[in-house]
Amino acid sequence: MAYTEVSLDGASAVIEAAGLSQLLSIEKLAGGWANSNYILTLRDNTKLVLKIWNEQSLEDVEYLLSMTVYLSENGVPTPSPIIFENGKAMMVIDGLAWTLLPFIEGQWLESNHSSLYSLGVIQANLHLVAPPKELKSNFSMGNTLFERLFSIADENHGWSDFLIMLKSESLLLNESIGKGLPKGIIHGDLFPDNVIGTKDKVKSLLDFEEMCHDILAFDLVMTFVGFGWENGQPVAERWHSILAGYQSIRPLSDEEKNALPDLHRPWRYWQFVINLPNTEHTDRYLEMTERLNKKLPF
Repeated sequence: MAYTEVSLDGASAVIEAAGLSQLLSIEKLAGGWANSNYILTLRDNTKLVLKIWNEQSLEDVEYLLSMTVYLSENGVPTPSPIIFENGKAMMVIDGLAWTLLPFIEGQWLESNHSSLYSLGVIQANLHLVAPPKELKSNFSMGNTLFERLFSIADENHGWSDFLIMLKSESLLLNESIGKGLPKGIIHGDLFPDNVIGTKDKVKSLLDFEEMCHDILAFDLVMTFVGFGWENGQPVAERWHSILAGYQSIRPLSDEEKNALPDLHRPWRYWQFVINLPNTEHTDRYLEMTERLNKKLPF
């Protein structure tokens, strides 16, 4: 991904379009690989995040912003976009969407019991929010994705060992995962760089690009994938902390509990091999395959 460079003057124009006070400074914000992010500090010491959506179409960004506003209005702790003076939530510059968001003070959420318990509570509350009618129903890295991967492999004669394994596994998953598992709003990518915490509690969830209507237990397992491993090994205590917080709000059914091992499967192949080939991210899907033969705490 080409990072979009922004000057002080360029950022000032965005600030003015939002009717805000004078910009004092701009600095790059670490984290995220699909967007360019900057911290903007205003004359009154207000801090904002300027986000440039390098990997999303204007239509997709508009949809995501509307979903973010919906979540914020329904009690989900996530920053809602600042509206510009023209009534829009984004500006279009050189074909890319530019947005302003409140800057959330804090650090990436830690992996101690209190922090992960809090994360489980927040995720369960997210799962209880009624899905809006506009919410997409296909997870971008789920079964529909797998079929696209297989078609591309056929067209390009590019069947890797991983894809052969994935096709075999996907057939088994379709048979083993119950069709009636509860669905609702899922974050889809609740990893450490998408959760801001402070004082052992979740303060804000970020980056709902993968948000859709899908299996809730899958989303919970993906949270464990992101937070529950250390040095390539699953940490049972972390899973139990996440689960305890989650079930204090939304207890899992027996069917959901039984499906957890099958829901824990590789899912990043598309994002890092197809969308970002020949980059430092290309081999990240291998991390998921290496975890398949580990003993899990569920």
